[in-house]
Amino acid sequence: MRAALVNETNTLPNVAIFGRPNVGKSALFNRLVGRKIAIVHDRPGITRDRLSATCTRGERPFTLWDTGGIFGAGESELTQQVERAAENALRESDLLLFVVDAREGLSPIDGELARMLRKRQKPVVLVINKIDNEKHDPLAAEFDSLGFEKVVSVSAEHNRGITRLVEMIDRALTQRSLVPKASQSGARKSPLLEEGPTAIAIVGRPNVGKSSLINAIVRSERAIVSQLPGTTRDAIDIVYERDDVRFVFIDTAGIRRRGKVSSSAEVFSVMRAERSIRRADLCVLIIDLIMGVTAQDKRIAGLIQEARKPAIAVLNKWDLVKPRRSEKQRGRELIEEARSRLFFLDYVPVLITSASTGENVDRLFALIQKVQRAARKRIGTGVLNRLLRHAFEANPPPLVKGRRLKLFYATQATNSGLHPVEASVGKGSASEKSRGDVAPPEFVLFVNDPPLITESYRRYLEARIREAEPYPGLPIILTLRARARNVSRR
Repeated sequence: MRAALVNETNTLPNVAIFGRPNVGKSALFNRLVGRKIAIVHDRPGITRDRLSATCTRGERPFTLWDTGGIFGAGESELTQQVERAAENALRESDLLLFVVDAREGLSPIDGELARMLRKRQKPVVLVINKIDNEKHDPLAAEFDSLGFEKVVSVSAEHNRGITRLVEMIDRALTQRSLVPKASQSGARKSPLLEEGPTAIAIVGRPNVGKSSLINAIVRSERAIVSQLPGTTRDAIDIVYERDDVRFVFIDTAGIRRRGKVSSSAEVFSVMRAERSIRRADLCVLIIDLIMGVTAQDKRIAGLIQEARKPAIAVLNKWDLVKPRRSEKQRGRELIEEARSRLFFLDYVPVLITSASTGENVDRLFALIQKVQRAARKRIGTGVLNRLLRHAFEANPPPLVKGRRLKLFYATQATNSGLHPVEASVGKGSASEKSRGDVAPPEFVLFVNDPPLITESYRRYLEARIREAEPYPGLPIILTLRARARNVSRR
């Protein structure tokens, strides 16, 4: 079985942003990739993970890495992991962007980092950040003592000097012949530039093992794992390839109850995690077996339901609760208990794993394939109409203001994906579409008046559809449309 990180297959050159804490690395990362991925905050040590994204601002694309600040503030165990992750990024990178802070001036840590980078014998661009206007230009002179040949003054916050920086990156990569020219015949396109892989958001409460699960999957310490809740503050896109199938695992910050969010940085993290659910194709909800399904787990599951996303539930930390005898029986009991607590997501497959030992982790991909196969299932129009007519006859819709919902015709939508649901079913704005290989089934019902359907009757119809086709892991989308009225009668 072949499994590899796409970023480590040399399809694109790697450029790493490097520097001490709070010099503006994350702001520069966001500016270069053109969207807010890393959290920008004025407190040192916010970026604790290695983040990567494809930068396409220049003539040719490259993979940009944002690393945690070296010698940063924070817990000693966590700081060591941050530095180790940054060390890995240095080793794997083809070009280094050494970022310094012009406002604070040259620090002893800058000098030590400069000596460390020179030992690497890799090309370095010194990026003097926070030169917001011409009056700040003289501040750059102090950094000449670092002795780097390639130097550029920028303001990541105000987009000043970024174009020149991109040009310097292009030249440096071209000189090392790291970027294949598009005109070369037979050149293989990077997988990152072809049709996007399936995006899978790993969500859950803090410290349930989200990063540990991803590390077990990709078999590397790409995400930082720590017993301190709140370690993963950014939503990290981890590109992964397995048996020629590409995935993007989105490692999100743990979602706490609103009242327990302890800092503005964590508020941003929770917002980013909720946004990751909306942009994912499939969500994996991680639940701590020691704690069981908590009220917060149910709230996160509700976010997945509200976004109408395909989902899989993973009960983690099996190694800490596994009995010596009757393992299968105990496993079935835990799954049934989780299903009863998550009754509104009763169609979601449940997997028991141990991310720390790797037990059953590979089975996650079997469940993903199960959801993908279910997404390809269709119910014939004749079968669907008979099924729904029988459902209406067995349990007629309730009266709403003296009127009753009537069904004229139903069909399964040809185009897969999430679509805006009409007023009768809507719960706010529609979520972002899912890929076709995991898109939820949508059924269009032509009725007399869509608002006449109640929420309980909608669930009843969904249950009857699942009797014909279970659609594991997939929410069922019901779109109700009023039958067109004839303008004139003949």
